Amino acid sequence: MDGELRASDVDRQRVVADLQRHTEQGRLSLDEFSERVGAVWSARTLGELATVVRDLPAAPETAAGSAGAGGGAGSRRELLVVFAVAVATLLLLAVFMAVTR
Repeated sequence: MDGELRASDVDRQRVVADLQRHTEQGRLSLDEFSERVGAVWSARTLGELATVVRDLPAAPETAAGSAGAGGGAGSRRELLVVFAVAVATLLLLAVFMAVTR
């Protein structure tokens, strides 16, 4: 990656999403997150963006691929599982109520 290339808004959004993930995992405080997001949006080059996340571990390829393509596919999958469990619970409750009447 050439650090002198101009950063696009998509590049900035990708870095902000990475910072959010690190904040959710407890690597950054909310104050640090806020400061770094400000630096991201004022960055002009890819090199400046890289310095914002230099001290944070890189995302594994599987997580980076799903976050870039699906924008949180893991979160959606977890939500679908919770929804499926809730529906199954309601169905079991309805069957139980019908049997006990």
